[in-house]
Amino acid sequence: MFTVKKIGLLLGIITASSIFYFGVKENSIAYKSLAVASLMIIWWVTEALPIFLTSLLPIILFPLLGINEIKETASHYANPVIYLFMGGFMIAIAMEKWNLHKRIALSIIRYTGTNANSIIFGFMLSTYFLSMWLSNTATAVMMLPIGISIVNLCINESNCNTKSARNFAICMMLGIAYGANIGGIATLIGTPPNLVLLAYIKEMYNYEISFTDWLIFGIPLSFALLYLTFLLSIKIMFPNTLGTISGSSDIIENEMKKLGHFSIQEKRVLSIFIFTALLWILREQINKIEFLKSLNDSMIALIGAFLLFMVPADKEKKSLLIWEDMSRLPWGILLLFGGGLSLASGMEKAGVLDHIGAWVTQLNLSHAFLMMLLLTGIALFLTEVMSNVALATVFIPVVCIIAEGMGKNVLYLSVPVTIASSCAFMLPMSTPPNAIVFGSGHLRIADMAKAGLVLNILSIILITLVAYFILPLDFSFEP
Repeated sequence: MFTVKKIGLLLGIITASSIFYFGVKENSIAYKSLAVASLMIIWWVTEALPIFLTSLLPIILFPLLGINEIKETASHYANPVIYLFMGGFMIAIAMEKWNLHKRIALSIIRYTGTNANSIIFGFMLSTYFLSMWLSNTATAVMMLPIGISIVNLCINESNCNTKSARNFAICMMLGIAYGANIGGIATLIGTPPNLVLLAYIKEMYNYEISFTDWLIFGIPLSFALLYLTFLLSIKIMFPNTLGTISGSSDIIENEMKKLGHFSIQEKRVLSIFIFTALLWILREQINKIEFLKSLNDSMIALIGAFLLFMVPADKEKKSLLIWEDMSRLPWGILLLFGGGLSLASGMEKAGVLDHIGAWVTQLNLSHAFLMMLLLTGIALFLTEVMSNVALATVFIPVVCIIAEGMGKNVLYLSVPVTIASSCAFMLPMSTPPNAIVFGSGHLRIADMAKAGLVLNILSIILITLVAYFILPLDFSFEP
């Protein structure tokens, strides 16, 4: 009997083989890299093989197909972002080990109320706001353990049916990931592709996009996208019937009493957590100090992790974390993200974007709205399998050339494309926040793909509409 996994296994092989055939026929590395991408995506979505195992395919296929050498391919599995994950997960494990996450979660529920959907929106809004100023990865790492504890508390302490409980958990996890992704597009410094655009426009057109100009466009767009994402999640894709949890106020107070006073271990973990978060927040200022100019988010996460192994938990001198605790670290997620980075690098090197740019140019779309819609859609779906920074770096120049050919302000097309490159919602490996929440164990790839496809289409339409009507009023320079 055929199962989804068996169908996915065969479908991946057949699709990849068909694309690979054209690659051999035309001697095209781009087709070969697309063949590997199609194989990995189909196997990821259908879970034909363990998803972490599928993530290792580039190490086998890229060297064999001549897409990338094995050294370059394998180097992506040691990308600095992966160490940011590792350090962040260690901090999360320490918070969970000493029940600090539960104390914080209970305090948040006290403030946001005990209605399940209000809690979800409160989390999305908090994550969105933090991600305007912090790395979206660091934001997701900070919010995840708190979100997990709220999910566990609400599920364990309520008389809810299994489907509602699961939908609540899915919405909470996706809310953290999507809030972190969407928050980054609100400000000029919120996500790296925005800075790529800023640097390119300054260098090539001697025009500096101001922080205020970006806010005028970014805030309304991002907040509208956040709120629509929330409504779609709770009303259509993953509705729950939890409502206000019966007796929740008493439950919260009883749980707080069980925790007792702040323990010395909680205080020490919290101090390290706050210290690490402050380093993330103030990193740009810290980098101005000469000998600290190389400090980055990954190094900060590992500093926090090292402190957890160095600071004693009690008078017996046992540290807050011991190596045995690392059995709970989701090592597979590190491979998953490494596989995504490796795949993105192979597609970039193969010149996939150059081929797409040439194809778009040949379409000769005369109406600006249609061209904007098309380019935004291409960028958004490509960012599911490519690093958003790599996509922005390679695609923004192509888009600017297309805009000039149409006689349009280059920002008219490059701004929506830049924003779309940060709106990857479908796959765990598409963005760091997606990968982080996937590691919670509350999500399947199918859940993220289901929600992500709807949100991708919504994002393309919303970004295009807002850009078409607001950008001409906001940015007025002539190239």
